[in-house]
Amino acid sequence: MKNIAVYCGASTGNDEIYTLGAQKLGQWIVRNNYGLTYGGGRYGLMGVVANSVLSANGFVHGIITQELAGRELSHAKLSKLDIVSDMSARKQAMLTDSVANIALPGGPGTLEEISEAFSWTIIGDSKNPCVFYNINHYYDDLESFFDAMTKHGFMEKETRKTLLFSDSLTEIGQFIKSYTPPKLRNYNKYPPNFIYSIVSQLIINSLI
Repeated sequence: MKNIAVYCGASTGNDEIYTLGAQKLGQWIVRNNYGLTYGGGRYGLMGVVANSVLSANGFVHGIITQELAGRELSHAKLSKLDIVSDMSARKQAMLTDSVANIALPGGPGTLEEISEAFSWTIIGDSKNPCVFYNINHYYDDLESFFDAMTKHGFMEKETRKTLLFSDSLTEIGQFIKSYTPPKLRNYNKYPPNFIYSIVSQLIINSLI
């Protein structure tokens, strides 16, 4: 079974719409024949999306760190639970175990994990599509910031198109199925023929 990695908060936020969105995502995962890979917790939206998948008889793979498991934060009724050494190992394991990455609303940890996943696609270390499930316009400001990265030359336009912000699970599903990883960035500002012509001209000038 192919799994979707979901990153989300250990809180449910202050509006029921986020809980409802996490439940819908869990149902969508099962309905589309995916399993869930997530951080293994039982609280917040993490617990909501896991319970949603489990309630629909879906497969849930939790990956949690030793520290968090030791604080009794892990979900007790998952299909599979792996305990890893630290956050770096957890992030790597979640990427390896999934075919796509979706971020529900969350805090700094959620943002850090999905951002790292996307950065790995940019450098070619991952081929998973990355999506911000933009419930209640939660990620609107972040979407504008990524657009600003492109505007100011810190991200290529074609790369920006490979990151989706959407509140539509239908659109998210289509994006995952049709996804093509971004091309590796060309750090050479000038084409080889241009550089060759400049060097040749410098040589000629030195002989005159």
